[in-house]
Amino acid sequence: MSSFHGRSAKLELRPFEPLQASPSQWQALHAFRRLRSQEDFPGEPVMSDADFESELRVVRPLVEARRVLALHDDVIAGIMVLNFRRHGSPDSEDYAGHVDVAGGVARGLRKHGVGRALLAGLAHFMESQGKHTATAKAHLPDGHAWLDSIGATCKLRMFENRSPFDQLDWQMLARWARPAGLDAHGLRWEVHCGRVPMETLAPLMTPFTELINDQPLDGLDIPRIRYELKDYESWYADLDRRGGDHFLVLLRDGEQVAAMCDATWDARFPDRMYQQLTAVARPWRGQGLAKAVKARMLERVRQCRPEVGTVLTNNAVVNAAMLSINNRLGFGVHKEDRSYQIDLATLRAYLAQSQVQAGSARDTRQSSQA
Repeated sequence: MSSFHGRSAKLELRPFEPLQASPSQWQALHAFRRLRSQEDFPGEPVMSDADFESELRVVRPLVEARRVLALHDDVIAGIMVLNFRRHGSPDSEDYAGHVDVAGGVARGLRKHGVGRALLAGLAHFMESQGKHTATAKAHLPDGHAWLDSIGATCKLRMFENRSPFDQLDWQMLARWARPAGLDAHGLRWEVHCGRVPMETLAPLMTPFTELINDQPLDGLDIPRIRYELKDYESWYADLDRRGGDHFLVLLRDGEQVAAMCDATWDARFPDRMYQQLTAVARPWRGQGLAKAVKARMLERVRQCRPEVGTVLTNNAVVNAAMLSINNRLGFGVHKEDRSYQIDLATLRAYLAQSQVQAGSARDTRQSSQA
């Protein structure tokens, strides 16, 4: 890929190909990701080398991931991960203009043009692949400042909330899980632990899609979110390979979904449980069903996975109803993620201006040395 020459270093963008990478290339990537994890997520568990390599080698049916390394004098200084809908997958045309971007630059090598080089690589990718909007997340002040500086706009704020599992109010949860009048309304429970049969999941894709798209996402401009059976097939294959459970709790009105809550447990991080979607269909809101399905799910996790010590969940800052429930349970905000979006025209403009500024700075240095 592209090479950039600075005053004393060569900066090169190079794709990382998991299926072709050599042991030394893997070793360098592992060292870099551990460094970046310690810099941005101190104290958080880090995936083992073997698990990480296995994860990257999986080919997903719906989403493609590409990794681009920024090498500063042949040392990894930064990385960019591009996630986008696989061309030719079902409904791929709806996602064609969008790409999700992750990555970062090692703190000791910032201010050397690494981020700018990665952005140039992003612009080239977007131009060549017909993408018009890139979405990225940040949770640290320097990440917010950098994304602001390139012209990206914050579109969504999310809290990651956490609670020690044994400090949840289990007596209150028991009351929530058994709301008065449930039987009178004709609702029935359906609870799954481990895996949900595919024949059960298949008819749930449409109601789950409706529920998740009815959640507040502030100003985030993304294609309609879809629940898709192929995603579950791929995810369950992952769980089978590395070990893990999927918990799903439903309240059904006949065959219709009145409320749902699900969570996942990952054997690689056995002391954690990750809460996913909690949602209630509009006709059933205001009757305590969100509390009921969340409480029943937490009770089920407690029964099946006593090793869990911490529960984690993510909530949009604008989702006042769910934040209220989590606050009553004793969840605390661990960090705030902000999702930023930038269009290709704004990215091009930033790179052009950045190039002018870099040229002016170079001329100034040369003049002072003359």
